[in-house]
Amino acid sequence: MSRSDVLVDADWVEAHIDDPQVAIVEVDEDTSAYEKNHIRNAIRIDWTKDLQDPVRRDFIDQAGFEKLLSEKGIGNDTTVVLYGGNNNWFASYAFWYFKLYGHSDVRLLDGGRKKWELDSRDLVDAVPSRPATTYKAKPQDESIRAYRDDVVAAINSKNLVDVRSPDEFSGKLLAPAHLPQEQSQRPGHVPSARNIPWSKNANDDGTFKSDDELKALYEDEQVDLAKDTIAYCRIGERSALTWFVLHELLGQENVKNYDGSWTEYGSLVGVPIELGANK
Repeated sequence: MSRSDVLVDADWVEAHIDDPQVAIVEVDEDTSAYEKNHIRNAIRIDWTKDLQDPVRRDFIDQAGFEKLLSEKGIGNDTTVVLYGGNNNWFASYAFWYFKLYGHSDVRLLDGGRKKWELDSRDLVDAVPSRPATTYKAKPQDESIRAYRDDVVAAINSKNLVDVRSPDEFSGKLLAPAHLPQEQSQRPGHVPSARNIPWSKNANDDGTFKSDDELKALYEDEQVDLAKDTIAYCRIGERSALTWFVLHELLGQENVKNYDGSWTEYGSLVGVPIELGANK
């Protein structure tokens, strides 16, 4: 797999912006950003409402994903290009969802909204519509999703990559500083995890670093890219970006995203937890 299979640049988007076989989709932490402005012809997926089960803490199921994409006008043969703010962290989360349900052609706009705005490219407030489709999803691909028992079993045996900030990893904070701090019962990290903040994967303009730079980043932090790996953060969105880097850009086969992440693990009874910085 090459970068062009999973990443497109802004010139590519502008060249395909009117192509009915391409769906440009904004997925942003700030769900109101789309209403202010967005790339022309881009539609929105609201990660808080569209991708989550309304009752249980879980994803929408296969039927729910089919319904969502059908209503959004995305077909099985549609090229989906995802983008968002904050270096594409929630766009990466949506990318992982699309792969989880087997969509064959999904890509990220390299640099996301940040790079688009730095380039002074046009943004609009008009909301487009796409004709409905009949989308058929595949069953969840369990090879890319980790659960709490997988994480406990991986301690001291597999790569565990904690992609949160150093303050969250050490136990000083329970969540990013701009968010409420009551989202788990205990602070800290999973024993044997390496702290490689998700933001280190990107350049200042929001684009991904080169493959050589990314490989060096993980190897310098003692992550053996030949071993099975589980990435986690707070709710699985930042670790989805790290999963994208390891699995889609660097081609590491056995990489899973733990979407329960610290809000689940930090509230479990009896599991091992450590405090402090990388050792």
